[in-house]
Amino acid sequence: MQISALPQFRPIGSVQRRLKGFLRDERATVAIEGIIMIPMLFWGYVAMFTFFDAYRQTSVNVKAAYTISDMVSRETTPINPAYMNGAYALLELLTRSPEPTKLRVTVIRWDNVNQKYKMDCSKTKGNIGALTNTAVGGMASKLPVMVHNERLIFIETWSKYSPPFRVGLQEQDLYNAVFTRPRFAPQVIWNDS
Repeated sequence: MQISALPQFRPIGSVQRRLKGFLRDERATVAIEGIIMIPMLFWGYVAMFTFFDAYRQTSVNVKAAYTISDMVSRETTPINPAYMNGAYALLELLTRSPEPTKLRVTVIRWDNVNQKYKMDCSKTKGNIGALTNTAVGGMASKLPVMVHNERLIFIETWSKYSPPFRVGLQEQDLYNAVFTRPRFAPQVIWNDS
């Protein structure tokens, strides 16, 4: 029977040399850096896309509210339910929101005798209630200064925004309020027929 030789233990210096050689080895560092950086770059790209989309949708909603406000302010004939349906369809077309939008058109006037704002009419489309005189009175600090019996068209729009990716933005209602004076007639009139 032959006894095999026991492996020789190498000194600690050999292990240290191999470890230093491993640390100095630069082969495949690009691949390792890529594995670390690609998820961060992808997340950054997705976040930029999501934030840009949120700003774009906010801008589109503001422009839609101004468009409807300008449209109503140019009316010289009474507005009726068919007109409101068309304005609502225009809002949905411009915002391209997958969720139902809301539209409220209110005509407000200043009563100088009683020193308060009053509502002439308030019509809505979507799941939102009409404004009341009490609600208009509560908004007095937000309304512009007007002369006696001057009319103001107050357009409000709501549209739901859902971010395409989860990067910190929550689903939210985008609300816009626009004030406009009637342009070609002293007031906007509502006709129920």
